[in-house]
Amino acid sequence: MTLTEKVAYLKGLAEGLNLDKDAKETKLFEAMFDILEDMALTVNDIDEDLAAVEEYVDCIDEDLDELEAFIYEDDDDFCDCDCCDDDDELYEVECPSCGEAIYLDESMFDEEYIECPECGEKLELDIDFEDCDCDCGCDCCDDED
Repeated sequence: MTLTEKVAYLKGLAEGLNLDKDAKETKLFEAMFDILEDMALTVNDIDEDLAAVEEYVDCIDEDLDELEAFIYEDDDDFCDCDCCDDDDELYEVECPSCGEAIYLDESMFDEEYIECPECGEKLELDIDFEDCDCDCGCDCCDDED
């Protein structure tokens, strides 16, 4: 039963009570039923608009999937390890206490310690930047020999 059908049912119940049409209470009920009917119609309109928006978003999502497939189809030709990025390098460190992955850049290694954002554990870092262990086959470490 829809919301508008429920309001119509309530109106029918009120009419079945044979209330005095001139009584103040009857006028109050009629005004309340009119408001409920307006609200039910508004909610129905919102539901219809939401369904249209959901359909539109689904179409956009499908188009975006196709676009991503087209743009990123040749990504297998590139190395995706952190060691080959031209931008600031990020290093992933796992917190020994909670196992959360923490991403650090080289400037953060100058600090006395790093605090895990998940559990608050203070981590002392001892990292050698000259050794690359990305195992991606990009030969970025062979140039250093």
